[in-house]
Amino acid sequence: MSFPSPGVAIPARVRHLAGDAALIPVWENGIGGLTFRTDDGRYIKWGPLDLEANMRDEAERMRWARDWITVPEVVEQGQDAAEEWLVTVALDARSAVDPRWHGDPRVAVRAVGEGLRALHEAVPVDGCPWTWSVPARLANAARRGIRIPAELADAPPIDRFVVCHGDACMPNTLLDAAGRPVAFVDLAALGTADRWADIAVASMSTEWNCGPGWEDELIAAYGVTPDRERLAYYRELWNAT
Repeated sequence: MSFPSPGVAIPARVRHLAGDAALIPVWENGIGGLTFRTDDGRYIKWGPLDLEANMRDEAERMRWARDWITVPEVVEQGQDAAEEWLVTVALDARSAVDPRWHGDPRVAVRAVGEGLRALHEAVPVDGCPWTWSVPARLANAARRGIRIPAELADAPPIDRFVVCHGDACMPNTLLDAAGRPVAFVDLAALGTADRWADIAVASMSTEWNCGPGWEDELIAAYGVTPDRERLAYYRELWNAT
């Protein structure tokens, strides 16, 4: 994922959803999806249909999770045979990878770790209607035609069963002006799983966004000692699926 160029082409669907509002491109994902901020206080997320984690799932999970954590309010969600879109209300917060934090990555890294722990403690497992378990993720990958190494079927025993974010990479935690974690986005895969499934991905993403040497800082901020076996397994699972 990356910041798009200011001159990126605006899809027709996005232009229609924006109405008279001006559009600022803020994010581009690995499959060509784009996110825009409008000057009237919305975010418009658009992309080709995603077979792994779609925006319909994301909207449904945000509406459910906002009883316990701060997430953007869903304004509209839709899809057709080729594309999908999601419109949300903008929050007074910035992504942990916003340029504001480039000069102080420790603040952002620790905020993501602290925020992830807060999410795991706030959202109740009982009543969560979705799973992000290893069998579910392997089955999802198989439906998409991905060949999975046989050893990934043998997951470590669960350490602590929580409601996981499902895509806990650094960009998906939002920080306030003081660098405190205040909200979460991209919840399309939210579901129950071992907490290390999230910790492994969140800590791994520090290298993509901040450079080497920050993984254990995030884990320390979360409040646990690194479990090298579970970290290795869940990172391999993430990369394979």
